[in-house]
Amino acid sequence: MPDETTIDLKDINIPPKLRDVLEKISIVARDLSDIISVSPISGGLDTKVGKNSDGDGQKALDIIADEAYVSALISTDVRWYASEEKEEVLAMKAEGSLALAIDPLDGSSNINSNVSIGTIFGIYPAKEDANASFLRKGSDLLAAGYVIFGPQTSFVFSIGNGINYFVLDRAQEKFIRVDQSFSITKTSQEYAINSSNTRHWPNTFSEYVKNCNLGERGPFNKNYNMRWIASLVAETHRILVRGGIFLYPEDGRKGYENGRLRMVYECAPIAYLIEQAGGLAIDGNIPILDIVPNSLHVRTPFCFGSEDEILRLIKVIKEI
Repeated sequence: MPDETTIDLKDINIPPKLRDVLEKISIVARDLSDIISVSPISGGLDTKVGKNSDGDGQKALDIIADEAYVSALISTDVRWYASEEKEEVLAMKAEGSLALAIDPLDGSSNINSNVSIGTIFGIYPAKEDANASFLRKGSDLLAAGYVIFGPQTSFVFSIGNGINYFVLDRAQEKFIRVDQSFSITKTSQEYAINSSNTRHWPNTFSEYVKNCNLGERGPFNKNYNMRWIASLVAETHRILVRGGIFLYPEDGRKGYENGRLRMVYECAPIAYLIEQAGGLAIDGNIPILDIVPNSLHVRTPFCFGSEDEILRLIKVIKEI
């Protein structure tokens, strides 16, 4: 496909070098959307092709997406490229001013399940040192966003002044801006957690979920519905649209002692978006955007969503 601009950003005040990166991401997103939409016909996208540096299984589409973003961004002002799929930071443009952290394909276990998957990214000002460009507070982010490949392919990002929402028009092969204000409802009646791991949770989370399930008769005085998609971008998009709380605590299983989601590639960018929409994001105690990760692939517990629901969780944690 031709690489002409696929997203109209002219009405958004974005620095030119950052704008170029967002435009290149939109091009890759458009092309990946086409590939994913016919994956059962073409086949092979969910083939296991190895493991990443953290020992997680990689699918063919993980590698395809990672390589596509590298190829598109090499011509931009991105100096450092840190990917969930790469052990080390990749040097891009010498003297470039930006550092991009990316999960090229979030939710790859759902590739052939016709469940929403996506890309998550965060952009920092580059430092001289590659790792130091990413081992910093999420509040240093210049921009963060995600692409979600679902019933619609959507591109959602923030540059620090609210949320920008675009949807791919397949007829035009362009992302069209949607006039929808993302403002997370302060309260909600939905929570998302993988309840199959109940026996492994800390007592604090067991108590919180028990209180949700007690409904109107419990201390929260309302009925809740549970959601679990096993796709972080899909969970995030739902919460941005209609509120709720997402919970992924640390637990007693080997490899889950410090949570499972990665701070640099997943949690910091999503937390940035959630706070831009009026929600809260914590590791169970500390705001995610206040945490300085100690390594590129470090994991963290992650809870985010509607303000009142996060405050209820914090209250339970403090009381246990």
